Amino acid sequence: MLQAGLRAGRSVRGQRMAYRCAILDDYQNVALQVADWSKIKDQVELKVFNEAIGPPDKLIAALKGFHIVCLMRERTPFPRNVIAALPELKLIVTSGARNAAIDVAAAAERGIPVCGTDSHGQPTAALTIGLMLELTRRIGFENANLKGGARWQSTLGIELYDKTLGVIGLGKLGSKVAQIAQALDMKVIAWSQNLTEDKARAAGARLVSKEELFRQSDFITVHLQLSQRTRGLIGAADLALMKPTAYFINTSRGPIVDEKALLEVLQGRKIAGAGLDVYDVEPLPLDHPFRKLDNTVITPHLGYVTRENYQRFYGQMVDNIRAWLDGKPVRVIPAK
Repeated sequence: MLQAGLRAGRSVRGQRMAYRCAILDDYQNVALQVADWSKIKDQVELKVFNEAIGPPDKLIAALKGFHIVCLMRERTPFPRNVIAALPELKLIVTSGARNAAIDVAAAAERGIPVCGTDSHGQPTAALTIGLMLELTRRIGFENANLKGGARWQSTLGIELYDKTLGVIGLGKLGSKVAQIAQALDMKVIAWSQNLTEDKARAAGARLVSKEELFRQSDFITVHLQLSQRTRGLIGAADLALMKPTAYFINTSRGPIVDEKALLEVLQGRKIAGAGLDVYDVEPLPLDHPFRKLDNTVITPHLGYVTRENYQRFYGQMVDNIRAWLDGKPVRVIPAK
């Protein structure tokens, strides 16, 4: 499960005591390759965990004695009870400028800074379009067929041209998806709780009601932050309004959508299909019904997983630790 990384000397006369740092959920085993950790090797001992550790009791046991924890955004929950059970914890570093899985207030009460990072580009926007293309042109499916011995083509594709894309959440990512969709000659409509006509127009979209968006769209894509206001925002009544030929895309966060309701419309073939990169439980359980649906394209939360983004994430994690060691923490996420 874990891989030992760089090691610093322990408490020795004339040297400072080493800090122990855990790098969690490095699924691709690239954390030590994409950043220069030598900047902190004189004071920090690293251990890399390549798989999800599991529930809080196992997480607490695994992290006993660590002073620094580096988290990939929202892969491992870090609530108050976990923070309270780690008395030696002194610094939390996360990818991204926020991480809803960390109880920042609980950390602040302990005097533990939580430091974030910037992101590189907008890789999730490209993945969203990729899921739409896979659903409509079956690129991966036909590739697998040919390599498996099929004589030639077996599917009938669907064009994105002149189709209506409904964007739920027209922020940075939603606006980028809208821009790409317009380049593909799609019509774009949008809705979110605070979206205005002026902001929709600036992104090349037309503001509609939530009900209109679900009724009119050929494709619906979600680009919202998970919060108490957005959790369960899309439910059975919304999905029931969709055309039977429409597709649902979620690269945002699983709990924004009622997963049971989504499963029901997909299993009942009440919509054409779905492209999903996020789920209620991650990693997706091996027995989850999504793994068995032939009208669903699923990916393992790949939205932000690019080399360029990881270089930014881990590179700035190193810089955050270096700044903290020097007594000048940077990119500190405030407690709300």
